[in-house]
Amino acid sequence: MPSITRSPSDSEENRAKVESAVFEAVRKLLDSGMKYTEISVQKIIVEAQIARSTFYAHFRDKSDLLSRLGRELNKRFFDEATSDALDIWDAVESPDGLRGITKILEEAIARHRKHFSVLSAISETAAYDTSVHNFYTTDLEEFEERVVTDLRRRQEKGMTDNRMDPISAGRIIVWGGEQAIAHHIGKVDQSGDAAFALELASIWWYGAYNRRPSATDR
Repeated sequence: MPSITRSPSDSEENRAKVESAVFEAVRKLLDSGMKYTEISVQKIIVEAQIARSTFYAHFRDKSDLLSRLGRELNKRFFDEATSDALDIWDAVESPDGLRGITKILEEAIARHRKHFSVLSAISETAAYDTSVHNFYTTDLEEFEERVVTDLRRRQEKGMTDNRMDPISAGRIIVWGGEQAIAHHIGKVDQSGDAAFALELASIWWYGAYNRRPSATDR
């Protein structure tokens, strides 16, 4: 009698297929204009063409689904980043840091625009769902910590103003920037992305990363 035991590779392949079908179903439903709260598991399984039991064999609930979709999206962001893009920390150290930061922000805005419906769902759900909130905030909190550390280092070296509060500046750069990008994409088409990226980079570059003019220079 032939064995019906699935090999690990078969199980992994099946898991990947189910995840891909579910993720794509959610994207289509969100892109159609639905809010994530309006998308039921029933709508997801119909769009993905899977059984309800299959859904729950792979996802605990909709919160688990959205967090995992977010992690998959993070991987896409990494894969879609252009190979010649400057690292943000290299950019702020370069003589022409403003241009480097602007380029990085332009690419980030393009990726956010491409996946805007999913990112909006994650942001909205994070406001009331603890597990999604924890996923959503982890990367931003790590980024904020890095910015604060970098600003303190620049202050110690006399590269930026010692009157600046690094914690407040880091919070404004990271959380304010994230919200500003989302608002911009929701209000303006991509023709305005270059100008927006330059303004956001200028606020970062001139507002925190370099010395401010003295009172007599103002």
